[in-house]
Amino acid sequence: MSDAAQPTAAEVRAAAEAVKTALDRHLAAVERRSGDDDPAVYEAFNELAAAAEAYDELLYDRYDEVTPFEIPGAEDALPYTGPEEPNALSVLIRRDYAVAEPQRLIAQAQRIEAADDDGTDTEAGSTVHGALGVLFGEFEPDEIASRHKEFGLEEGDSTLWVTAADDPADPGEWLEAPFEGVDPQRVVCRFDVSAVFDDEPDDDIGDDLADEEETEELDDGLELDEDEDLEPLDAER
Repeated sequence: MSDAAQPTAAEVRAAAEAVKTALDRHLAAVERRSGDDDPAVYEAFNELAAAAEAYDELLYDRYDEVTPFEIPGAEDALPYTGPEEPNALSVLIRRDYAVAEPQRLIAQAQRIEAADDDGTDTEAGSTVHGALGVLFGEFEPDEIASRHKEFGLEEGDSTLWVTAADDPADPGEWLEAPFEGVDPQRVVCRFDVSAVFDDEPDDDIGDDLADEEETEELDDGLELDEDEDLEPLDAER
């Protein structure tokens, strides 16, 4: 950014004052809140976030400095706008799997088919596509989740959303597109499971310990007399 485009010191100071004012308004709204979903609190929250973001940008542009504030994204600041006392709810679940052992999956499907043999000659479980149909047709999703390794599957990310509604949906209304039209502001609660939440530092510590043990073993296997010199290895040896 050129010097001409940089904000002035007065503009940065004004932005800082705006943050202070927004802080006072947010605290006052919290102190006067009428319930968990008081719209005045959400409005004050959004004003504070906007003021802090503006100050952060001006501070960086003028002084090449940052604040310790983390400004939430728009999706994080969405307030709940659903009914206070929901008459209906929808539970949206997604679980991802990798087909880690196709042959195990097919073998399990063929066992299911053999146990349910009614005299018809079907080979639905002879392919991965067909085996998945057999497996999910036989077991509930929760049972598959608890026995996924047995079926040759590897767990990926999963999420569960509980959304509130004013009235139950009409039969068959959403079956063609079950996850379309979900209003994030009507999500009562959600639960996410992902590998990105794993504690990576612990793994790094384990790797470091293993490296140290390997180094100690190599050192133990190399003993030299104080006066003995190491000679270069013969390249042909």
